[in-house]
Amino acid sequence: LINAQTHVGMSLFRGCADEHELMEWLQHDIWPVEDKMTAGDVYSASLLSGIEMIKSGTTTFNDQYFFEEETARAAEKLGLRAILSRCVIGDGEGALKRLEDAENLFNNWHNKCDGRIKVCVGPHAPYTCPPDTLRRCVELADRLGSPIHIHYLETKDEVKQMNEMYGMTSTEYLKKYGVFNNHVMLAHGVHIDDASIVTLRDISGGIVHNPISNMKLGSGFADIKKLHSNGINVALGTDGQGSTNTLDMFEEIKLCAYLQKGMYRSASALSAEDVIKMATIEGAKVLGIDSEVGSLEENKKADIIIIGLDKSHLQPIHNIYSLLAYSVNGADVETTIIDGKIVMEDRKVLNVDEHQVIRDCERITEVLFK
Repeated sequence: LINAQTHVGMSLFRGCADEHELMEWLQHDIWPVEDKMTAGDVYSASLLSGIEMIKSGTTTFNDQYFFEEETARAAEKLGLRAILSRCVIGDGEGALKRLEDAENLFNNWHNKCDGRIKVCVGPHAPYTCPPDTLRRCVELADRLGSPIHIHYLETKDEVKQMNEMYGMTSTEYLKKYGVFNNHVMLAHGVHIDDASIVTLRDISGGIVHNPISNMKLGSGFADIKKLHSNGINVALGTDGQGSTNTLDMFEEIKLCAYLQKGMYRSASALSAEDVIKMATIEGAKVLGIDSEVGSLEENKKADIIIIGLDKSHLQPIHNIYSLLAYSVNGADVETTIIDGKIVMEDRKVLNVDEHQVIRDCERITEVLFK
């Protein structure tokens, strides 16, 4: 499975600020605590998330956060495949420093660990990146030959803010400053209008749908069926645990399919096979790594999970796609193999002491949230 959009350093925020909408959640609950986090905190939090992903069947994740070198170190230790971006936000000297961090991350980690770790450029969102910052992000991506990972049309507030600040839509803004000239990973895409769909038909990359986060924050419903019918690639992601509470991609798979069926009042609006592809090969296409992973084919990387089927809730088997989409959960994953190496066997993560990581994160959480 490919988790195409997350923030693994946010495992420490799981359950700390539920029932808040996005902007209140960010400004009052998340950003003030993030300001206190150290590099060591992000390393431990990333290890905790990495264990959770491995144990629920994710072999590749696409991350945007700060102290991303620590997330790279965690991915290296655990054996995970990762695409990482330093979040670039704001303007002035702060933004310039973040851009410098982003370039250093690329120089230090891109294609390391036998190519398992890749780096892209990560402007946070249209409404948090003014024109000069966004322009510099695009220039950096052009110079590095890197994709761009950005939050996009997550809430109606964003639609309103962009109109008030710039007199244009997020899509028009990103197009004006050259974002769509690159391979681009657009996280969320909840409020996409018809004019934006015309633009998105021609991009390299696609949308990353985060159904649990969007539902939990009250952000709305992304129309996946409409995006697919217009030839737009759609991947699946979890977002961070502060908003989604879980990195179990099987939970996202279920909700994604059920939402489209409910929205269209049609049981066939999104099939089990379609949503499994969103979590595998279509996710790889959005991330630009489908020549390496996303399907079990000769000459691709051996990223494989083994699911034990001798369980009451997984029997009988009539259709394997239906079983995977609607019946399997992350705890059914017994073995995880990444790049041909076993990283979990019989539910035991092999490269790290899981209980020590849990204890470390409990200690860090006590300090941060005191």
